[in-house]
Amino acid sequence: MTSRGVRFLSLLLTATLLAATAQAQDIVLKDPKGDDNGPGKYVYPTDPVYKKGSFDMTEVKLADKGDTVQVKVSFATKIEDPWRSKDWGGNGFSLQMVFIYIDKDGKAGSGHTGALPGLNVDFNPTAAWEKVLIVSPQGTTRLKNEIRGKARKQRKDIVLPSRVKARGRTLVATFAKADIGGLDRGWGYQALVQSNEGFPKAHDLLTRPVNEYKGKHRFGGGSDFDCDPHVIDMLAGSATGGSDEKSAQHKALSGYKCTDDPDAGKRTQIPMVYPKR
Repeated sequence: MTSRGVRFLSLLLTATLLAATAQAQDIVLKDPKGDDNGPGKYVYPTDPVYKKGSFDMTEVKLADKGDTVQVKVSFATKIEDPWRSKDWGGNGFSLQMVFIYIDKDGKAGSGHTGALPGLNVDFNPTAAWEKVLIVSPQGTTRLKNEIRGKARKQRKDIVLPSRVKARGRTLVATFAKADIGGLDRGWGYQALVQSNEGFPKAHDLLTRPVNEYKGKHRFGGGSDFDCDPHVIDMLAGSATGGSDEKSAQHKALSGYKCTDDPDAGKRTQIPMVYPKR
């Protein structure tokens, strides 16, 4: 074999190994279809823009792209842009909003246990988060203003994408890897699905409430007291997409208690998913 041929094979082998290594670092988390009902009884708003499967997450994939991390969140139906969100950034979607929480050290007492305002859930103390990635149709300026006003204590650990687009059934977002601090299969991950709300309540971070009864732009099946989880879908179990993960999600989101006394209520605590465990 000529020296040129040897060099070619060497380069080909190196490229193959690099591609295999990059693929091995990808984190793929599956979620079963048909569990877009929170703790098991939530129903969609009545307006026809909220089509069946719009909030039914089926997969989350995080891929190391060198200086960036690409995040893909897929759903059970095609993503649409019924409100033509040019004022928000023209990203090709209007309804979905996803929060991806990351536990980087797995240590109790390290990180945040409370989710961002409006989700109404806490994390187990042993699964506190150090970073959260937001995938939203809203523009960066609006997001930063909302975070500054409603999540000031958590804002240094909130990471916004440099760009986000809808492609078929998938939202594709790009984040600076330096803002996350890397990407590791040994970390814990949790993805919470909500609906973008352009006119949120005073303390909600652009999220849509869940009420007792559904309305034109309100989910139903929850409580009118501010205690039930405002999460429509999430990862559960080992995040392999098994049917048992539906009941695991329902159980995780059912540990709340509502009373007419706000101080006597109880929010549910949810877990992380650890791919290597």
